[in-house]
Amino acid sequence: MPHSARLLNPILIVGCIIITVSFAVRASFGVFQIPIASEFGWLRTDFSMAIAIQNLAWGIGQPIFGAIAEKIGDRKAIVLGALTYAAGMVLSAWSITPFEHQIYAWLVGFGIAGTGFGVVLAVVGRASSDENRSMSLAIVTAAGSFGQVLGAPTAEWMLTFLPWHQVYIVFAVAILCLVLILPFMRAPQQSSKAELEESMGQILGRALRDPSYTLISLGFFSCGYQLGFITAHFPAFVTEMCGPIQPGGVLHSIGITTTSALGALSISLIGLANIGGTLLAGWAGNHFPKKYLLAIVYTARTLAAIVFIMFPITPISVIAFSLAMGSLWLATIPLTSGLVAHLYGLRYMGTLYGIVFLSHQLGSFLGIWLGGRMYDVYGDYTMVWWIGIAVGAFSAIVHLPIRENRGPTPAAA
Repeated sequence: MPHSARLLNPILIVGCIIITVSFAVRASFGVFQIPIASEFGWLRTDFSMAIAIQNLAWGIGQPIFGAIAEKIGDRKAIVLGALTYAAGMVLSAWSITPFEHQIYAWLVGFGIAGTGFGVVLAVVGRASSDENRSMSLAIVTAAGSFGQVLGAPTAEWMLTFLPWHQVYIVFAVAILCLVLILPFMRAPQQSSKAELEESMGQILGRALRDPSYTLISLGFFSCGYQLGFITAHFPAFVTEMCGPIQPGGVLHSIGITTTSALGALSISLIGLANIGGTLLAGWAGNHFPKKYLLAIVYTARTLAAIVFIMFPITPISVIAFSLAMGSLWLATIPLTSGLVAHLYGLRYMGTLYGIVFLSHQLGSFLGIWLGGRMYDVYGDYTMVWWIGIAVGAFSAIVHLPIRENRGPTPAAA
């Protein structure tokens, strides 16, 4: 049976491993915010800017690495991404000024792009049959959530016996090890004759002239804002704003005795809940219009954030919000990438999804930077939360007019 006819195949498995490691490291950066800022006496804005630049570089690098993969091969693009990612981590480990962290954040961000969704989802999408594609994309996305489950608690645990810069080095080694499994990742070309005859310039022009492509990109902006802000600032937010953890309670019994540990746990819970949420989104994407599913996801996120911020922040509310938001966290990824593949084909999916993902990362940059800036100005994150609620509602609305039926390619017309 060919790989594309099976749901589970070596390409899907290797893709999951790459995404798990890449996202475990990426999801851990919020845990380092207080240790690094405290050691050097930085403002919250300083480290936030480094993470914001990292997310911006990730967005800029995504279509670039997508195009590299389509020109010279997927595996070569991933090797380049892993080397860049590890170099950025090592250089950041020995940085002592905000400027140095912000410079090397560009390398980390480009490295995430080379080992992240844009390249890996395109490989897995081409290696999947039509009936399995939505679920395959969801499984890879869920692997990113599993990385999130591992990343923040692992970083928090390692920081109990290693200085933060040594933890960075350990993570760099883990990223380099990804190169060892790439020989098992060889995807077939799954494109129609018309798609193969259409050049990158032609399909890019067709997509950029399509209002639906613009709406998809605009809608993805708020996803980036919400995910970027929560990943970078939620551990610190919980550490400082959450009410005390009661001795003798359930959290104490599993070793969560401080709000700092609860902050790391919250990121892990988001990732854990998202595994189920993303797989459900992948299944639903095969049965219902993706644009309506995306509108539902953004509406649910908006309501969850409103309820959370309107009531006192307690350990119970943190856990409840983490699980609610987690079930919606990356559910947008298989739906959005699947929508792009459905509308414009698989040949240049990496590049086309990469451009959409750039909008996501512009939102991420804004959410992370605003989080640090407004905290330094106002002493809390309240305004940033309400901006996130507003852009979430906006995204729910803009997905509704998207045209989900695929038009003919010029070659086929």
